[in-house]
Amino acid sequence: MTRPLPRDLCAAVAATLLVVAAVLVGRHIQSTRHTLFLHWPPLFADWDPHVGPGTPAAVLVAVAVVAYGPALAARLPWRALLAATWATAMAWTWSLALVDGWHRGVAVRLTTPNEYLRVVGRFQDIPATLRDFTHHIVAGSPSPWPAHIAGHPPGATLTFVLLDRIGLRGGGWAGAWCITVGATASVAVLVAVRALAGDGLARRAAPFLALAPAAVWVGASADGYFAAVAAWSVALLALAVTGGPAPGRRAAAFGAGLLFGLTCYLSYGLTLFALIAAGVLLLGGRRPGARTGALPFLLAGLAVVPALFTVAGFDWWEAYRLLVTRYYQGVGGTRPYGYWVWANLACTVFVVGLATVAGLGRAGTALFRRRAGGRVPPAPEEPEKGDGGAGAAEARLALLVLCALLALLVADLSGMSKAETERIWLPFAMWLLPACALLPRPRVWLAVQALVALLVNHLLLTGW
Repeated sequence: MTRPLPRDLCAAVAATLLVVAAVLVGRHIQSTRHTLFLHWPPLFADWDPHVGPGTPAAVLVAVAVVAYGPALAARLPWRALLAATWATAMAWTWSLALVDGWHRGVAVRLTTPNEYLRVVGRFQDIPATLRDFTHHIVAGSPSPWPAHIAGHPPGATLTFVLLDRIGLRGGGWAGAWCITVGATASVAVLVAVRALAGDGLARRAAPFLALAPAAVWVGASADGYFAAVAAWSVALLALAVTGGPAPGRRAAAFGAGLLFGLTCYLSYGLTLFALIAAGVLLLGGRRPGARTGALPFLLAGLAVVPALFTVAGFDWWEAYRLLVTRYYQGVGGTRPYGYWVWANLACTVFVVGLATVAGLGRAGTALFRRRAGGRVPPAPEEPEKGDGGAGAAEARLALLVLCALLALLVADLSGMSKAETERIWLPFAMWLLPACALLPRPRVWLAVQALVALLVNHLLLTGW
């Protein structure tokens, strides 16, 4: 009698078939109808097998993490683990970016016609530009903004304007900023997982966060920077609702609100992080009033960035309304929803890797089992001393990652992200990666993750 395939392997095979289908169907649509506007669907990329200066380093980092990552993550002191995770994520992201060389892989990524650096000179008078920002969103308006500037609130462009003002000019500095800040997203996710699901699962997740295939697009796209800001807003909220001295909780809640407000002015779609924040509040600690006590400070922090932009003359709601018009004026109005509503998910497989897909299957099972036996318990007050039972901790982690999956699915169904989601959904993808902590045989799955990233970066020339 033939033994059935393990469920993790079945999930990985299903994800692989989804990717193959997206590639084959996408190539057919593009060759016959020319409506995808991509050279290698479903990714924004070109077929270009190559090696580069970053190849040896990328292979070395991958081998080191696969061989030593799980063991080191289990025994390093917590603060040392956070530093090691960030350093490894930096090394992994930089080495992958440099597979394409410094110029092609980093320095010119943010200087192409649709990117932010092309309009830095139009922000000489920042208040006046903010007041006038919405007048240039729709195609056909006077001096319309390039696609990425029109497609995002001005907080995104202002980041690079301010870098320019302090002397960090040009694509090299912009790329370095996105990689350096973007790599901290792995640390932020790790902090939140420990606070909400315990020390053990956080340590199991650490190597997967450091060696994520998402690093291909973190280096260097502005969405890697957006992912880090959003991730730290969630991490601070997790700290705010899981105990500690009251002043620290209040400061963390205010910081979480401040960063979430900034997140909403970096990308309109990241307002969906409210779903992840709701999951964090649901998982708040056992201490009475932990959640309700944090809420006023969260809301106070949340008001700051919107108030500053509103006073400066930028209307977020009007800008979003005009963006929808601009979106359908361009390729977004031509790209077929019927293909992208599922092909976007194939893009996500490239970003999170096959291990994460298998982990999400286990997350669904863990949450179902826990809900069948009662409610999901709140986060422990002292996760480093005990996580309240393996089943409870896994259920808490499952709820967190499934909230991120829900946010991603809402973005998908909205139709406002047809293609290019390998970078657009980076902020959501980072919160799917901790599902890998639920997998057995971590070294095997880490090797699979590394292989996905190495193949993508060496066989394709990605557009971000």
